[in-house]
Amino acid sequence: MDELVSVFIFLFAVIDPIGTVPVFLAVTNGFDEKQKRIIAIRAVLTSAAVLLFFVMVGEIILDAINVPLSAFEIAGGIVLFLFAMTMIFGESKPDEEIKMIKSEKETAIFPLAIPSIASPGAMLAVVLLTKNEEHTLLEQAETSLVLLLVLGIVLLLLLLSKYVHRVIGDGGSSIISRVMGMILAAVAINNILDGVKQFYEL
Repeated sequence: MDELVSVFIFLFAVIDPIGTVPVFLAVTNGFDEKQKRIIAIRAVLTSAAVLLFFVMVGEIILDAINVPLSAFEIAGGIVLFLFAMTMIFGESKPDEEIKMIKSEKETAIFPLAIPSIASPGAMLAVVLLTKNEEHTLLEQAETSLVLLLVLGIVLLLLLLSKYVHRVIGDGGSSIISRVMGMILAAVAINNILDGVKQFYEL
């Protein structure tokens, strides 16, 4: 149970559902409520498909190119750490991704599904959380269910985005993104240390 809670916190931090709300509001500006619901559902379904794809074949791809999982874990930890640093010290997630919007006609795919929800950090995270050497198929299935739970929370927040943003505002979402960045940085360092340990045990 504790392991699933840790996975939930990790995925919640790297996906950052609350930080996606301002991006969604900006992307859907000018659309009616029905269109906003369609965009939210399409974005979350697209993100789920992308992340589950990495759960299923991410490690297979690594094996095909002869990259040891320990090396990927170290590289992934470094990337996650840099991603976390941008969340803490750089522009907040909403500020950065809202700049990607070119018009009111932006689709649910960009920048909402990718890179706001299914970010590069999230793609790396799901591969690291479902390593075949450390996790059984049942555990990987449980992780996938936790992932879908987090994405369900994303969808709920997007559907209620008008009210969520009214409560927390841009400042609140920026603060939450930075706190999530701190959690993600700690997890990233742990991944790097685990990868180094595994490398020298080979």
